[in-house]
Amino acid sequence: MFSNIRNYISDNKFRMNIYDNQLNVVNYLDVMSLEDNRISVKYSNGTIIIKGNNLSINKLLEQEMLITGDIKSIEFE
Repeated sequence: MFSNIRNYISDNKFRMNIYDNQLNVVNYLDVMSLEDNRISVKYSNGTIIIKGNNLSINKLLEQEMLITGDIKSIEFE
């Protein structure tokens, strides 16, 4: 049980969770650009580009963010 808790707390893997008109990004490195129709986020293996309409960051923590809006595509570079 303690091993599971330790793994959860020390988890530093990049991941994304997609919900209705929301994208939760965990363990990112930096927000590269922020526009109404495009958000670029740097992570350990490259950059993701979120494209859509009315995009905004509704929650921004040190290693977690919540992007909302009409998400049309997610690209990896």
